[in-house]
Amino acid sequence: MPLSKYEKWRIIKQWQHSPDDTGSPEVQIAILTERINRLTEHLRQHRKDVHSRRGLILMHSKRRRLLRYLAKRDINRYRRVIEGLGIRDFFGILRSQPSTQIEGASQAQQETTQ
Repeated sequence: MPLSKYEKWRIIKQWQHSPDDTGSPEVQIAILTERINRLTEHLRQHRKDVHSRRGLILMHSKRRRLLRYLAKRDINRYRRVIEGLGIRDFFGILRSQPSTQIEGASQAQQETTQ
């Protein structure tokens, strides 16, 4: 069953940065995660539904691309998203660097952009 307007609105409100924000990576990842969870439940009951399985793989790939983009842009936002949604750290970025190093790098990046 697809997301209702209310459910999608609730997810957007939870993850948006500003009142007009509907397309930030965090919002897109949160919506995709909800859709992936629902489709996973569907596939547990309907094991032979190959067409839906393909859709699941496509959604999962898109979410991975968005997570990779977010990890490259701002590691702290990436950390907040994976902790908030309960997603596994796909790329091992958080395991390879101590948290103080990550926060310091993000602060230095913000200072250079200002």
